[in-house]
Amino acid sequence: MTKSDSEMTKSVFPDHTGLVLEGGGMRGVFTSGVLDCFMDRGITFPYCVSVSAGACNGLSFKSRQRGRAKITNIDMLAEHRYIGMKYLWTQHSILDQQLIYDAIPNTLLPFDYDACFRNPMEFEMVTTDCVTGKAHYLTEHQDPQRLLQIAKASSSLPFVCPMVNIDGNLMLDGGIIDSIPVERAIATGHPFNVVVLTRNKGYRPTDKDRKMPRFIYRNYPRLRLLLSHRHEYYRRQLELVERMEEEGRILVIRPMKPMEVSRLEDDVQKLTALYEEGYQQAALVIDKFIQNNP
Repeated sequence: MTKSDSEMTKSVFPDHTGLVLEGGGMRGVFTSGVLDCFMDRGITFPYCVSVSAGACNGLSFKSRQRGRAKITNIDMLAEHRYIGMKYLWTQHSILDQQLIYDAIPNTLLPFDYDACFRNPMEFEMVTTDCVTGKAHYLTEHQDPQRLLQIAKASSSLPFVCPMVNIDGNLMLDGGIIDSIPVERAIATGHPFNVVVLTRNKGYRPTDKDRKMPRFIYRNYPRLRLLLSHRHEYYRRQLELVERMEEEGRILVIRPMKPMEVSRLEDDVQKLTALYEEGYQQAALVIDKFIQNNP
């Protein structure tokens, strides 16, 4: 009997392979396409560590709700326009967080909490502790509200989103301190990892780091220090990823060309094209990996 594509790809990666999901705001629709491709091929992982938009998209992968992330990021954005300056006045956030973290998962497009918690894949979401400046790698196995709060904290952009209280700690976007947590994946016992990026190969941030004025986050000096060096931290992680890729220690799935979608993009056509690119790139990379590792 010939094995199905699903059976072949489930076991194509080495044992204990982890999955690492970068953030990037609306650039994360690329990741949505990648994860839908994984689900169509029956690919699973024992462990996933995710950041910001990667955490939100990754949750639908953990609950095995194929297409849910695409609907949330594209179809519902077109209908509800949940990104905008107007929310700063009502929610102190550039995002309609009430819609994203309450109405959508609990009413409009119900999240399957039972399936999520049954899935044996360990799923960590990265947050940044505003007091200590350290990364927290958080998971939740039974409390739906805490699960959503962690995802919310991991995605709360500095300056334009409020801090989120998790277990008595004030948190912001995990990308501030650990944008591509491949070292975390290795430290948890996953020597080989599939890394999904939302930037093309060779990308480096062109913005220069600047010391944050004292009036910004004045009660959080460690957070202010992190924000003063965040571009350098990100450059170092990109260099690490490319070095590990050359050494064969990770498999990277990324956009092929410079990104035309911004972090807060609301152009549905651009987002749809990026989703489709993610799906196609995942299929190409997986097929090539299978050919090279019969």
